[in-house]
Amino acid sequence: MHDIGFIRDLALVMLVAGATTILFQRLRQPVLLGYILAGVLIGPHTPGMLVADARTIDDIADLGVVLLMFTLGLEFSVRKLREVGVGVIAVTVLEVGLMLWIGIGLGRLFGWTGIDAVFLGAIIALSSTMVATRMLKEGGQQHLPFARMVVGLLVAEDVLAIVMLTLLTAIAIGGTVQAGAALTLIGHLGLFVIVGMILGLLLLPRLIDYVAGFGRDETLLVAALGVCFGASLLAAWMGFSVALGAFLAGAVVAEARSVGRVLHLVEPLRDMFAALFFVAIGLKIDPVMLWQYALPALLIAAVVIVGKTLACSFGIFVVGNDARTALRSGLSMGQIGEFSFVIAALGASLHAISDFIYPIAVAVSVVCMAASPYLNRSGNRIADSIARHVPRPLHLLAHTYSGWLANLAPVEENAAIAAMFRRLLWHISVNVLLIVTLFMIGAYVNAHSWGWFSQWGIHRELRHTLIWALALFLSLPMLIAVYRKAEALGMLLAELGIRETFAGSYTQAIRGVLARLIPLAMLLALALLVGALGSAILPPRGVAVSLVVALVALAVVLWRSLVKLHARLQAALKETLEKPEPPPGPQRSA
Repeated sequence: MHDIGFIRDLALVMLVAGATTILFQRLRQPVLLGYILAGVLIGPHTPGMLVADARTIDDIADLGVVLLMFTLGLEFSVRKLREVGVGVIAVTVLEVGLMLWIGIGLGRLFGWTGIDAVFLGAIIALSSTMVATRMLKEGGQQHLPFARMVVGLLVAEDVLAIVMLTLLTAIAIGGTVQAGAALTLIGHLGLFVIVGMILGLLLLPRLIDYVAGFGRDETLLVAALGVCFGASLLAAWMGFSVALGAFLAGAVVAEARSVGRVLHLVEPLRDMFAALFFVAIGLKIDPVMLWQYALPALLIAAVVIVGKTLACSFGIFVVGNDARTALRSGLSMGQIGEFSFVIAALGASLHAISDFIYPIAVAVSVVCMAASPYLNRSGNRIADSIARHVPRPLHLLAHTYSGWLANLAPVEENAAIAAMFRRLLWHISVNVLLIVTLFMIGAYVNAHSWGWFSQWGIHRELRHTLIWALALFLSLPMLIAVYRKAEALGMLLAELGIRETFAGSYTQAIRGVLARLIPLAMLLALALLVGALGSAILPPRGVAVSLVVALVALAVVLWRSLVKLHARLQAALKETLEKPEPPPGPQRSA
């Protein structure tokens, strides 16, 4: 009977969603807003309710969030994050941090509990990727300078959203904000994300491209969805949300060469399940409670629109864009959406937040979604109005600042040197991250599998020795790579920093010393980092020293082979991450 009820409720939801799409397209309002309002109208809290089964509502919401997060991951891609730029990432971190702080302050001002205030801060910190990108697409603005800034901000926010989801899970389960628990969970999250992304990037894009080679759309779609739901189950088994697994699966599949075909096939499903997700949000809302908290919701919505617009506009201007581009970028970010709902649903499902937080989040989102199209369409008029009222000295100062930053941009040989620095630092960072990950995996295995070792008669010290030795051995290719890249970095810095006019005949000797000191200092810093992270599995001092000596000897003997092995792994990752842009339409095999 439940199955029939589920089909009936699903049919009602889709009928209402279809009617809402037509109506809100005519009204030139975001369709997502219509889905939420439609859910309220047919939900269990409205007279003449059509959908009342709580289990059905939860099933629809869970299904919607998995597919929605998967498609957001498909549109994310690691390559896009690399192209965002350090400046935009810094602006995003500061903007999200500011909104988080403001939200917590508002919650305390209202007299809410500490956890309610923290969740409110997280809810208003993240803009809606779907609302912002749809506005840009419907307005034909995708190729304008401010649109590229908005996409960069949204991509960086997606990464921060995953971190926030994990931290909030720890807070919700623990019932309080504990630094120790939060750091532990961040470590587990980092382990899951890094290992999943690296293994996924090496395997899954090739698997998807192999399946795409069959030329059958249904096979490719089923394979992609299998990856999506498999990653969601893995994330749930590891103690994280299914949304995290689905998003990471999408981000990995996005690196496949056939991602254009995957997106083409998944887009109709994305639109369908986005409708399910947002209608399910409305189904959970009690209009009475919504009315009861209308004033706080309106105040919070005003804070979101003004706060995000000012923070993003100021940040985008500071990193070197003109005032008009900065303002239009900020206006496009003044809303909250899907990640905010996922955060609110997380707190509600774990019974960590008060009942009124979820409807307030929905009310704030509704107000912001309704205002966003008007703010976006009025961007040029608002910019012109501000320009007319800004004092001339301030306008001149802003113009001078933008020109000064433009003159600081690297040109010709400086640009080539800057590119070399970035490439070397990027390679060193990735290899250090891999080494740290291996030792974190060792600590995780030591903490969760000690019973298995005991069955084999392996005592504590021997267990630590085996795990630490294995992590050290597997790190060997990366350690050699770090040394070689640091050596190249040292030579570059020595060449630039030691001038013959100052050092005279000692120039080459000093350059040689500096070029050797930098890689050794890098290895020393890495040893201290690994020692700190691997302290839980560190063997006795004598054993550790013996293992390091043996590792050095092994590195000398196998140097060429290890360099070739690392080069092959690096080439595989590079081939995946630096593939050409896929064409926009479907790519059908002959």
